[in-house]
Amino acid sequence: MELESLIEKKCMQLLNQALELEASDLHMLPTREHYQLFFRKYNRLMAAGEIPLTLGEKMISHFKYQSVLDISEKRRPQSGSFEYITEQKQIACRVSTLPSSTMKESMVVRLMIQNVAKPLQDIVLQIEAAKHLEQIVQAKQGIVLFCGPTGCGKSTTMYALLQYCSKQLSKHVISLEDPVESQQQNMLQIQVNERSGVTYSAGLKAILRHSPDVIMIGEIRDQETAKIAIEAALTGHLVISTIHAKNSFGCLHRLLDLGISKDELEQTILSITTQQLVVENTEQQPLKALYEFLDAAHLQDAFDALKQQQNYQLPLQETIRYKMMRGIEDGGILPNVLTT
Repeated sequence: MELESLIEKKCMQLLNQALELEASDLHMLPTREHYQLFFRKYNRLMAAGEIPLTLGEKMISHFKYQSVLDISEKRRPQSGSFEYITEQKQIACRVSTLPSSTMKESMVVRLMIQNVAKPLQDIVLQIEAAKHLEQIVQAKQGIVLFCGPTGCGKSTTMYALLQYCSKQLSKHVISLEDPVESQQQNMLQIQVNERSGVTYSAGLKAILRHSPDVIMIGEIRDQETAKIAIEAALTGHLVISTIHAKNSFGCLHRLLDLGISKDELEQTILSITTQQLVVENTEQQPLKALYEFLDAAHLQDAFDALKQQQNYQLPLQETIRYKMMRGIEDGGILPNVLTT
């Protein structure tokens, strides 16, 4: 019993250390001699020490127990989640395990603070971007897409926009997510659960009967979710989602690959926003987001290029690269700016 208490204490200490550093993830990676610990912050791994293999295995078993995973199964990947409550914060911990070539399990814990959505003004580097995003979501129907690399803050921007829609615009907001990354009090959130019959398709049908104004689909990742997003937009709803693509024009090609027609794209897409995070090279400086928008006249130009099977690039002054250059020249960002 004392050993179990000690293991639990070690696990909680590690989580608290990650929270104090404002890390987004905790990594436990096995080698042949020990477990290496890392915290992910600003999308970079920070070394956090080493622990013996035996202790690491017991800590992983504790996290798996908390997440209602099979502790005895160590040969296949598993994922689950548990809730960790501190005196001031409610944290959702998403656990993922993966067997390694050393026959030891590796583990990643994603830490997500619940019931927190930053205002857009606190996220953006340039206040004009926040005003532009707020203007976009005042549309009654269509699709607003966000793209960018993993960890660039797409979900943070979306939650901020959804809070704006709910509070400032008094709209009924419902999200369909797999999984729900951050619990929000001002919207109805639906978790995809295929075992219980709550698929993306079934979930959307249920959502449409709830008379939503805004629907958030966590990620367009396959043909089914792409068609769901298009269907929701065509039936008179504002849809906000993310999609993985190299850039905003690449999003259009990605949707074509997922079976969406060019006519459907023209009828539904309002804006495609590419996002990138920047931070000054200091520990105290918070991350800020830079955006480039493919919408309005530029979006029509992109559609025309698509029909003619040509490539399309935003004018230089509209791109993130140009905004970075201008920010440095104008003193908006210090020369030691980092991008993530």
